[in-house]
Amino acid sequence: MAGKADRVKARLPRGLVDRLSVDIRAVEEMVAKIRAVYELYGFEPVETPLIEYTDALGKFLPDQDRPNEGVFSFQDDDEQWLSLRYDLTAPLARFVAENFERLPKPYRSYRAGWVFRNEKPGPGRFRQFMQFDADTVGAPGVAADAEMCMMMADVMEALGIKRGDYVIRVNNRKVLDGVLEAIGLGGDANAGRRLTVLRAIDKLDRLGMEGVRALLGEGRKDESGDFTKGAELSPEQATTVLDTLSINIAELTAGLPDISGIPAGAKDSGSLSDGLLELSQISDLCRAAGYGDDRIRIDPSVVRGLEYYTGPVFEAELTFPVTNEKGETVQFGSVGGGGRYDGLVSRFRGEPVPATGFSIGVSRLMTALKNLGKLETTETVAPVVVLVMDKDVTSLGRYQKMVSELRQAGIRAEMYLGGAGMKAQMKYADRRGAPCVVIQGADEREQGAVQIKDLVEGKRLSEEIEDNQEWREARPAQFSVSEDELVAAVKRVLEAQATERAAQ
Repeated sequence: MAGKADRVKARLPRGLVDRLSVDIRAVEEMVAKIRAVYELYGFEPVETPLIEYTDALGKFLPDQDRPNEGVFSFQDDDEQWLSLRYDLTAPLARFVAENFERLPKPYRSYRAGWVFRNEKPGPGRFRQFMQFDADTVGAPGVAADAEMCMMMADVMEALGIKRGDYVIRVNNRKVLDGVLEAIGLGGDANAGRRLTVLRAIDKLDRLGMEGVRALLGEGRKDESGDFTKGAELSPEQATTVLDTLSINIAELTAGLPDISGIPAGAKDSGSLSDGLLELSQISDLCRAAGYGDDRIRIDPSVVRGLEYYTGPVFEAELTFPVTNEKGETVQFGSVGGGGRYDGLVSRFRGEPVPATGFSIGVSRLMTALKNLGKLETTETVAPVVVLVMDKDVTSLGRYQKMVSELRQAGIRAEMYLGGAGMKAQMKYADRRGAPCVVIQGADEREQGAVQIKDLVEGKRLSEEIEDNQEWREARPAQFSVSEDELVAAVKRVLEAQATERAAQ
């Protein structure tokens, strides 16, 4: 036996979680509902690996020797840098570029999988989490973006989130690009500061206007004392950016919005006017399909925090109230987002390839459904446990035969494989949540019989018995049947329990 000094401490790394069966099954059912909507829209599944060459994730590479900012990276034996995927979009872009000639265009696909972030973990921020994406590659018009928004609205309702509890918010990065150009942040030399501005605005729902203003300026210190460096805009530049977030574009279909808060240089920007026109078209397409402002809404504060977006951007936001860590009542917030990324596939091919997509944060959405009481999982009955009273090979064979017969009848069952006695085996079955146990000792075997103990009914009856001797004599909910009646008897127990649960 290893000494105390030799033991490895069992500890889960920060920002990661172990998942138990109830959560796994809940996610599987939720993903199945999302997949059904994607399939209804004609999207097909595709799967890419968890690891990509780091240069395929180029938008995240820092200017340093080891590319470990934001991504988990390592070198292989050929000294090639590899990284765990940061999202599902960059790997899709690589896949489409690599298989471009044989794929139908537009290429409509969906995929679910784990992604990894080499960032500081915190409340609601994990280093590993699941996303579920849908993308259309090869469709240049905003009809594809409008369809993404409509599909996300349909996903919310397929999951049982009623209208009024969600909204798909839509904006266009071209609008903000025009403003950033007007305040002197255009060109490749300012790419880093532009990204800092975008990421600051993306935190608006969490930090509020003043928190974002700090990140647009020198920076901000959070509650833990950690300092986040800002975009270093002047107060006038920061005000211009923040004013853009409150442009009145609710009436896009009536013409251009009031852009009085935008600097003069931006008003003449082709990028700005193109962005506003595209938003108007998306609004028209969604309304024509029956999706009103209660489901899909133009909102100038949506920017998304990734650099690769080039046009319309959108977020699925849940609007019902929840209590945060501080005890404050707030809206639940975003559970997914996406947008147009016309330059991502082009990195590999050297030619324009339009693309748009949407990503759902599966873990966050599951938390939302729990808050709404919508996380209903199909009940999985724990296995029937066949107890092992005698451990000779002949007896074990008889127990295994019983288990096999139950399984062939579609009943989850297991033979106890530990080394403990009767009392511990009963405790094991109870911890497993077994509906009943099957018992056959020497006396039952001679009679060709088995004892079946209904653990659910037994627990209920035992609560009514106060005297220990009375409990032993009553042997609540335990009965004997012949071996050839085992399957039918277990079925009756399971059906009775199912009926009782349905009546509760």
